[in-house]
Amino acid sequence: MPTFFEALNELMAAEVPLVSVTVVDTLGSVPQDRGAKMIVTAEGLKFGTVGGGKVETKAIAEAQRMLEGAEAETTKFAQWNLQKDVGMTCGGVVKLYFESHNVGKWSVFVFGAGHVANALVSLLVHIDCHVICIDPRQEWLDKLPESPKLTRVRSDDMPSLVKTIPDDAFVVLMTMGHTTDKPILIEILRTRTFPYLGVIGSDAKAAVLRRDIAEAGLPEDAKRAFFCPIGLDLGSNHPYEIAVSVVAQMIRIRDELRSARSPEGDRDSSPR
Repeated sequence: MPTFFEALNELMAAEVPLVSVTVVDTLGSVPQDRGAKMIVTAEGLKFGTVGGGKVETKAIAEAQRMLEGAEAETTKFAQWNLQKDVGMTCGGVVKLYFESHNVGKWSVFVFGAGHVANALVSLLVHIDCHVICIDPRQEWLDKLPESPKLTRVRSDDMPSLVKTIPDDAFVVLMTMGHTTDKPILIEILRTRTFPYLGVIGSDAKAAVLRRDIAEAGLPEDAKRAFFCPIGLDLGSNHPYEIAVSVVAQMIRIRDELRSARSPEGDRDSSPR
């Protein structure tokens, strides 16, 4: 039989949404000792135990509430008097720690699989997110790092995939150049709104893109709906330094959105 951590690692690698539950403290008569652990998925108890019976049933229900998104936090403590709160005859107290994983996964869509995109993906797969990289060139997709957090998509019609992107995804355009970035950007601005949209390029490219937007008949505010240049104002033009600046910018905006703080007035978190 696998250990708790072997079971947890296997489920994490497969990106299965789960909640780990640990008995962190006890008082009096309780059905399990401090340190007992279990893993709960959407189907129910997957591994381990925190005592069985009513206390475990209540803990599983609480974990599944987190999996369903009923809880905003990814971690929480619960302290239950087993007689008053759980309905058990023993009168002890148990304190549990719940931690969810792979729930509400942050999705990042990267159009393009060139040198900078490869560097960006190589960083993102080490962060708690899922990356979808789209490119018409299979040989470039094959150069991306191996990771269960990465999905490669080969497509000769990248703009057609815009409609498949979740509303809460972050989107980065890093294709072969302006001629392939432009139709994707126009399609996004015409039909979708994402919390983060960035296009790699210089100030000169940004000016050309904004002219393209005007020529496409899109509203004036569409010119301010994306980042170009992308990334925080740091580092050099080395692919990995660009990637670091882009990841830093996306994390900043992700965290601002999560805490419901307005990014207004922040030079680096408003489109350039």
